[in-house]
Amino acid sequence: MTHNRDMLRRWHFADQLGLHFLDDRKQPVLLIESKAVFRRRVYHRQKAHLILSALRHRAAELGDQAIFLRAETYGQALRKVREPLEVCHPTSRRALKFVRKLDRVTVLPPRGYVTSLTDFADWADGRRGALRMEAFYRFAREQHGVLMTGEDPVGGRWSVDPEHREPPPKNGALGIPAPPRPREDDIDAEVRADLDRWEREGIRFAGRDGPRHFPATAKEAKARLRHFLRHRLAAFGRYEDAMLAGDPWPAHSVLSAAFNLGLLDPMEAVRGAEQAYRTAGAPLAGVEGFVRQIMGWRDYAWHMYWYFEPARRNRSEPATRRSLPAWWNELDADVVDARCLSDVLTGVRDRGWADHLPRLMVLGNYALQRGWRPAELAEWFHTRFVDGHEWAMTGNVIGLSQYADLGRMTTKPYVVGGAYLNRRSDYCGGCRYDPRERLGENACPFTAGYWAFLSTNRPRIPANARLARTIKQLDGLSDLDAVVVQEKRRGNDPP
Repeated sequence: MTHNRDMLRRWHFADQLGLHFLDDRKQPVLLIESKAVFRRRVYHRQKAHLILSALRHRAAELGDQAIFLRAETYGQALRKVREPLEVCHPTSRRALKFVRKLDRVTVLPPRGYVTSLTDFADWADGRRGALRMEAFYRFAREQHGVLMTGEDPVGGRWSVDPEHREPPPKNGALGIPAPPRPREDDIDAEVRADLDRWEREGIRFAGRDGPRHFPATAKEAKARLRHFLRHRLAAFGRYEDAMLAGDPWPAHSVLSAAFNLGLLDPMEAVRGAEQAYRTAGAPLAGVEGFVRQIMGWRDYAWHMYWYFEPARRNRSEPATRRSLPAWWNELDADVVDARCLSDVLTGVRDRGWADHLPRLMVLGNYALQRGWRPAELAEWFHTRFVDGHEWAMTGNVIGLSQYADLGRMTTKPYVVGGAYLNRRSDYCGGCRYDPRERLGENACPFTAGYWAFLSTNRPRIPANARLARTIKQLDGLSDLDAVVVQEKRRGNDPP
């Protein structure tokens, strides 16, 4: 195949696989599958499968337009390619440092995000105080003209978040179609056979193998987006924060892995949701919430990763002292009695997945209460989730979930007791623990852990944090000392 001589071959990492990473549909491409990537970390088996499936499917789509190399390392593969290359800004500091050392590789600005690094830096440099997501989200909406009526937000409000807090239905079912599951093909079978062989050679994976639940091609990702906009978006706003034991997806789009592999352009999804509101009558609560997740939270986490110093990943406030226990690392949900934690950990083990609220309020909340090391937890989320990436987990785990930067991303630690989980889910009805109890054999580990956390970290939580009023209640708890002792004895044992 002949190509324009002025068009450099573009090297795509395995998270840069969509058409929006090319300037021209006919531009020559380089794809590299590095085995060393899977030696360095213990990834979830289904995450490894999804990455390799997506990369190999893209190579098959491109045909002779692409050079596809399988090698132990990127360096080994690059020695086989003599021509000059260009690559879009990678998504990790390690990868960026590597490509910048290569003399014949030109590094282009990032793609796959709504707001540019330059525009975010200009916005952040011009502000005083904390860089809150809500302020950035408003800036992005105005800059890109999304859900706007002139200079005002549609509906008169920038956020309709309070409308996203309906409890789950009592019958445990939302009554909407499940996301369409991709059909595996010969490429998936080849990937599965290769992973089996790699395991025999000593490469370790976590979690269970299983059918591929997530898109591995742009075609599959776009089909899932269309299905979500037509069949699930209307329920998304109402039940965005609902957790159901019998439904791993609730009303979510389940597109984060597709976005993070670069299969889907985020602005395509944003404009699709906006069109559903303007022409198809989709409720604003769902549309605005979906838009906020993409061009608000997702872009915000990306930019905060690059805007702040690398040492941020190793921050460890509030008080932290423990490594992750083996049962957590090994996704051993069967040893856990607490129904919510067992169910969510089972979802990670069996699918490499949990929705955002179980991640934050069950997994992250439990880890925060136990004082686990945030950097280890961020690595766990990175490797155990199919959509996990270092840039995403640095902000969402280090900053948001674990409050390790003491307020850079959020105004309070995301720590809650059993009463909150009972309101947001159907877990507590079938659990051996009582969300109202904090002491004794029936005490909910989340309720007990909540009060023990506040007591232990009282001196470290800033006075202006949103938990300040709750902390004052500690003085009225006659059994607080006993609760703290109880939770210290529990330690890292499964609840």
